[in-house]
Amino acid sequence: MSIKPGVIGALLLTGLLSVGVCTPVGAQVASSGASAAPAPPAAAVHWSSLSQDQQRLLSRLSGQWEQLPPQRQQALASGSQRWLGMSPDQRTQARQRFGQWQQLPTQRREQLRQRWEEFRSQPPARQQAARENFRKFQQLPQQRRQQLRQRWQSATPAQRQNMVERAREHRVERGPKRR
Repeated sequence: MSIKPGVIGALLLTGLLSVGVCTPVGAQVASSGASAAPAPPAAAVHWSSLSQDQQRLLSRLSGQWEQLPPQRQQALASGSQRWLGMSPDQRTQARQRFGQWQQLPTQRREQLRQRWEEFRSQPPARQQAARENFRKFQQLPQQRRQQLRQRWQSATPAQRQNMVERAREHRVERGPKRR
């Protein structure tokens, strides 16, 4: 399988960033617009508005639910809904990823949170391009992914910037993807 040189930087950069970005289990993709306007304050989620399954899942919080910040209530309500929609295999994988997350050093978790916020601040089209590049990176043979990681890790910041710029130029030359 042959990969054009301009794609290597994009695949590697996206793969490396996405691995960090995708690790947190509770991470949610926001449909952020191009504007930098602050989000409106979150509306409280009343305990009674949760389904019985959600209430059962979140039962340990029932006594303190009304004291939780509205953003936390919304995150818990949305997370419980996602959890309930998962298959048993997906739940097992989520538990494993969460266990891995908890075992990471605090500094590494903070780095990953920061990368996630940087990702979320990107325009939706750029987020989608990053996801697509990550999928392409994941489809490469393991040996090729390792080669690309090593090349990226051994590159200087200037070389990395050059790889990213070449990848962007290649993407522009290619034009929009046809389906």
